[in-house]
Amino acid sequence: MKHEEISLNTKKALAEALKAAMQKKPFQKISVSELVQATNMNRKTFYYHFEDIYALLKWMLEEEAIDVIKHFDLLVDYEEAITFVMDYVEKNDHIINCAYDSIGRDELKRFFCNDFHDIVVSIIETVEHSMGKNLCAEYKEFLTQFYMEALGGMLVDWVKNRDKKDRKKIIEYTSNTIRYSLIGILERE
Repeated sequence: MKHEEISLNTKKALAEALKAAMQKKPFQKISVSELVQATNMNRKTFYYHFEDIYALLKWMLEEEAIDVIKHFDLLVDYEEAITFVMDYVEKNDHIINCAYDSIGRDELKRFFCNDFHDIVVSIIETVEHSMGKNLCAEYKEFLTQFYMEALGGMLVDWVKNRDKKDRKKIIEYTSNTIRYSLIGILERE
């Protein structure tokens, strides 16, 4: 096995131990000692790969975000993409809420925004192509950032207020907003 593979497997084992610990107690009460004990590793191994538990949490979320993005290629449209991310959040509810409580709203939103980058670019390009229009690169980048921020913010808000928010309406409203605003923007070009 190559060094990169061994390193990745070590990181994944530590991430799994962190997930298991987050199921039992608040993130702030989890120690490096308990993670290395759960994985039969030593402290040096942990610190070789991560500066601290927060770095492990960030790595874990980034890795999971990459897995989410990989699935976007399989999705038919952005409504399906939003549904997919919401399903992921529901499946990982406890971990997402622990992450929210430990790293804060802005950092969690950043992870969600990164998840949406490729799908937003794809949506814009699909609508451009269907309408036979082309936006300038600067405006396209602005729109990508705008929609990513909006989607990330909506998703973080939904994470914390899920019991008060109707999931189907959020998906419908978000899809309609993206669809009709992009059509309106491209009609003016």
